[in-house]
Amino acid sequence: MGRKFELHKEVELAATPQQVWDAISTGPGLEAWFMSQPAPEEGACEVWQPGEHLSVTTPAAPDGSFHAFEYLIEARDGGSTVLRFVHSGFLSDDWGAEFEAMTARGWDMYLHTLALYLQHFTGRPAVYITAEGPEVTAKPEAWEVLLRGLGLDHNPALGERVHLTPEGLPAIDGEVDWFEGEEAPFLAVRTEDALYRFHGRAPLGMTIAVGHHFYYPAEQPATDEAWRVWLHGLYPAQG
Repeated sequence: MGRKFELHKEVELAATPQQVWDAISTGPGLEAWFMSQPAPEEGACEVWQPGEHLSVTTPAAPDGSFHAFEYLIEARDGGSTVLRFVHSGFLSDDWGAEFEAMTARGWDMYLHTLALYLQHFTGRPAVYITAEGPEVTAKPEAWEVLLRGLGLDHNPALGERVHLTPEGLPAIDGEVDWFEGEEAPFLAVRTEDALYRFHGRAPLGMTIAVGHHFYYPAEQPATDEAWRVWLHGLYPAQG
């Protein structure tokens, strides 16, 4: 039968409405906190009100499923902005009960990254770096291997300064801005010129992935490949 769903999020951002609009409606803006993807186009959106309101719906799939994304931007006194976000749509029977919880958590992570980008890196061009591990990393025990590969011998605390040493890649010195272990692993580290994100996706039956945002010139294909090689090198028998 399928079912409807609707997720609501709200976040206060240290930015102007125009800066928030640029982050959600342009290709360079999306790459700075979300991922590389085509930007929404005015003619393809249900609502296009720069600095205020954006609403876009994906085309329906053959099974009737679709997704709608709505952003409401409101200026606040003191120069901050509140972003209200709604992700709604229709799911096919292929999606289980875990969809809403996992998707809501994913948006919490992305909106957290948006807040950090606007606070620390607003307007700086970004390069989005992404790579996935081998199939074995879809198992929960793979997360501990990842942490050891980064040079961590413990679960870091929020706000902790860390020195990460992925073999064959530049060392990473920064502050932990998000950490979760156990059931839904996620490690996020902010440095002076980047936001590093390590996603443990075993609860979804998916491999470990990285999705970093570099706010300095970087060769994207080569850097993507370097992180892929590193991930696979952590699990040599399976990678």
